[in-house]
Amino acid sequence: MNAMTSYSRRQFLQRGCGWLAASVVLPQVLPSGVLGAGGGPGANERIGIGIIGMGRQAGDLLRILQGQATARLLAVADVNLNRARDVAGKRQAEAYQDYRRLLERKDVDAIITATPEQWRAIICIEACQAGKDIYAEKPMSLTIHEGRQIVKAVRKYGRVLQTGSQQRSMLHNHIGCEFIRRGGLGKVHRVVASNYPSPWECALPAEKVPDGLDWDMWCGPTEPVPYNKDLYLPRANPGWLSFRPYSGGEMTGWGSHGFDQVQWALGMDATGPLEIWVEGPKFDPPTYAVSEPKTRGDKICSQPKVFFRYPGGTVMELGDGPPGGAIFFGEKGKVTIDRGVCESEPDALIDEAIKQGPRSLKQNHIQNWLDCIKTRATPVADVEIGHRSATICHLGNLARRLGRKLRWDPGQEVFIGDKEANQYLDRKRRKPWALPRV
Repeated sequence: MNAMTSYSRRQFLQRGCGWLAASVVLPQVLPSGVLGAGGGPGANERIGIGIIGMGRQAGDLLRILQGQATARLLAVADVNLNRARDVAGKRQAEAYQDYRRLLERKDVDAIITATPEQWRAIICIEACQAGKDIYAEKPMSLTIHEGRQIVKAVRKYGRVLQTGSQQRSMLHNHIGCEFIRRGGLGKVHRVVASNYPSPWECALPAEKVPDGLDWDMWCGPTEPVPYNKDLYLPRANPGWLSFRPYSGGEMTGWGSHGFDQVQWALGMDATGPLEIWVEGPKFDPPTYAVSEPKTRGDKICSQPKVFFRYPGGTVMELGDGPPGGAIFFGEKGKVTIDRGVCESEPDALIDEAIKQGPRSLKQNHIQNWLDCIKTRATPVADVEIGHRSATICHLGNLARRLGRKLRWDPGQEVFIGDKEANQYLDRKRRKPWALPRV
């Protein structure tokens, strides 16, 4: 490829979230006299930020936030009070164990939330009700119903929500998706995404709860289970990200990145596929009763193979695609999109689009969010986009679980003629952690 430097799949996975440090740019200086609207701070005011869920991902986001002159960290909330105090103490912020105390603060204008997924919807909706703008890590929800309720809350309370799908702020991803969406490939007939595994079951033995950790609060709306460090950590042996009911597995972990690019490129940001089906062995998720790497579970839970049919006949299949995007096959050739990568066959197909690309694009997802808090504009990964991309993940997991073809109505967000499937649009929650009414 002569238009840019790409890297291997292994380099991509090893790189992880290294884009965060590399993407920090100087903050935009907003002109004086431009006033905030709709409940946002004025252009010359620093935005007061609170973080809810101070784990690995939030630490990366905090490092970016510290490079933004328009924001200041005021508070940190985490069920692990020692962790919250450690981060807050180094930055002259306040620490809380209960996130609701943070939401009560009038000087906190916006929150960043990077909790495990069972908490995402409750925190986002309550933040909207408290008048806070939101940066919500992906996937934006644990169920399709939760995602739609978050959208409703953001719209009802006039909030700005940026989903953590940071590839929306990357130059080559922007160029590639726009090129496909505007017909550069001609009609797209096939898309190959990565074969993301679904989650499996957890029965890890009890370990001593660390001092300062409110484990019951960590479980939150899920039924309490014994503490184990390999459940508590996101990616360990194997970590909560691999376990139902805390996550959708890598189908929502990496899949929310890859499917987001497919939705963007196909012009489906406000809709989705019409049919989902599976081919191959019956889904048979294991139960991890002892700590072990995720390799075995990922292999078992990567089958059966999942297919999606979009309006117009485009079929997406989960196979040997890149983890941060997909391979798009069209009338004029093919385009591969990954994190920071846009390649084509033939090479010349996308060269001109890359040369003419928007060089002024801000490759900083946090900055885009902060700018939109000031102006009340729509961020690049708006709440509806985050919801629709997460929905693809949930549909894939449900198709594997049910093992049959599903017909989906993306307008009403229900399965057509399938009462059983519609029962999985939401989940039960432990009292008192009901989903707030919107």
